[in-house]
Amino acid sequence: MPTPDLLDPKKEHTLVLVKPDGFRRGLTGEILRRIESKGYVLKGLKIKQADRALLEEHYAEHRERPFFQGLIEYMSASPLVAIVVEGDRVIEGVRSLMGTTNPTLAAPGTIRGDLGRDWGTGQVENLVHGSDSTTSAIREIALWFPELEYHAED
Repeated sequence: MPTPDLLDPKKEHTLVLVKPDGFRRGLTGEILRRIESKGYVLKGLKIKQADRALLEEHYAEHRERPFFQGLIEYMSASPLVAIVVEGDRVIEGVRSLMGTTNPTLAAPGTIRGDLGRDWGTGQVENLVHGSDSTTSAIREIALWFPELEYHAED
């Protein structure tokens, strides 16, 4: 049985998802280029067709919100790319790179501002997800990358 890959607990990590609209539009390379050009390091990457159970656990805090079912349907409609990113202040940095949730309002120079738009579907399709806190990042990385572990210090 292979041993799990290890993440350094002294470094900050975040989960980034290139959502189905970004994957479908062929924007994964551009999104990765922007992340790496900031000096962040990719520690894990997989293309995945996410099932409802995984997505419902990932978005559990939104379960009672009116948009929950539409979000799950959108996120499970086609493959996405899950990425673990490492770097100093990477959570804050990646969220800044992504821009605000609504792509119409996102600033130029951000992923959503430059590449996103409102398609008039009623479902916000905003290309990317990034963990919003250290606690969320640890939970989300464990969910999407169970093969990765933080190693204990000697």
